[in-house]
Amino acid sequence: MIKIMLLLLLSLSLYANVYPYFNKSELITIEKSVGKMSKNRALDYQNKVQSWKKFNKTKQLNIVNRYLNQLLPQYDDVTRNQEDYWASPKEFLITGYGDCEDYAIIKYFTLIKLGFDEKKLFLTTVHEQYTGGYHMVLSYFKDKKKSPLVLDNLSFRILTLETRKDIKADMFINSKGVYKMKKNHTLKKISNKLLLYTKLIKKIKKNN
Repeated sequence: MIKIMLLLLLSLSLYANVYPYFNKSELITIEKSVGKMSKNRALDYQNKVQSWKKFNKTKQLNIVNRYLNQLLPQYDDVTRNQEDYWASPKEFLITGYGDCEDYAIIKYFTLIKLGFDEKKLFLTTVHEQYTGGYHMVLSYFKDKKKSPLVLDNLSFRILTLETRKDIKADMFINSKGVYKMKKNHTLKKISNKLLLYTKLIKKIKKNN
């Protein structure tokens, strides 16, 4: 029973306005092993997020999307020598570049850190209607039974999914499970977990 409680507390701590956080020791290690630019990027993120807490939710959404979209895009097969690697927010900030999943993931954790309800945030896989390609964005269900807002690394504008005719949503993913969206913009659970998401959380817990 005690072990179960400890595991529960650990899981909750990830979403309790803390992660990602770099302590002084980590920042020193980053500067020594990767360089001053990476250390400064991590520190700047940390300071900026703290300063954003005074803003309302609408401004926070826009500023998070714009700020994190300034990180450089790069495909996993170039940066990680493998496909479909989900980088943790700390990994993304240290390297300074990533692909669409990495942007969605860091926005997800940043908004939780700012006090957004995790149950309204979803990593969302989409199909690009014009290219036929795979993409990932972050969805925020601000209001029930209304189309979610989309935070996309390819756009500084935050529009509703309904407005985004260039993408079609497939799966909605968070710590509660995997979902499909019904016609009235409500979600239906199709699975309790996604392997890539589970691996991401394990990595975060190990390196937090």
